[in-house]
Amino acid sequence: MKKLLLIGLLSVVSLNVYAQDDNTEYEMRVGEKTGYIIDKSGKKIEGIVRLAGDEMNPWTNQKKVKFIASADIDNAKKKQKFKTYDVDDLKGYMAIDNNAERHFESIKYTNTKEAYNSSNGGLSGGLKAFNNLTKSNQFAEIVADGKIKVYKLYGYPTTFSAGSQIAVAEAETKKMRENPSYIYSKKGGKAEELTLAKTKIIVADCPVVKAKVTKGEYGSLKKDTKQRSGLGKFIRNEIDNAMSDNLSIVNEVIYDYNENCK
Repeated sequence: MKKLLLIGLLSVVSLNVYAQDDNTEYEMRVGEKTGYIIDKSGKKIEGIVRLAGDEMNPWTNQKKVKFIASADIDNAKKKQKFKTYDVDDLKGYMAIDNNAERHFESIKYTNTKEAYNSSNGGLSGGLKAFNNLTKSNQFAEIVADGKIKVYKLYGYPTTFSAGSQIAVAEAETKKMRENPSYIYSKKGGKAEELTLAKTKIIVADCPVVKAKVTKGEYGSLKKDTKQRSGLGKFIRNEIDNAMSDNLSIVNEVIYDYNENCK
């Protein structure tokens, strides 16, 4: 039965892959600003970059992007042919979104936490797990750059729900949309989830930041001063990690680290 289900899921995925449009024509927008893509050789190619996702589907930006090189734009035509690129094609891209630069980089990371974070069982929960576990390479948006690089990464929702599962799936999707994960890589190392506990470890080699952590000067790092048993410390750490505001940690602690310990 499990083998049949897997074959069915793979068939759905295959259909989605082959149904994807490789080239689509779009009208150019007035005053549209130039972004760029970085191909697998590291070459930067300037042109118009269109995000594939939006506020309702931000995870789509992690799978693909639409692009036309400046050299390929025919100003005599109202519509231009954009090509769709995925993570197998590029190292990254930069798009202008509401006059702000958004930088995405291809990273190797599987969101196992989100894969199993579902209240729905059956096919709905299975598809959510499948959608996350099969994404090992994806475009992640850079939110902090330096010796410690931090990315914003969304989980992938289920693609099927029925009956009583629909409301649960919609609530989970809304939560994923509003609560992305933050992934870090130090000195180009393995990408891992950023947590309160890991933050204290990875910034410890920077004297300026370490001193501030010790003195409790960072509001984003909650400090538990109570003496606890081994199990108590583990539970406390898990609660702290779950409740921590990781974006504030990035903006406060990681930013300070990258500025002071380059």
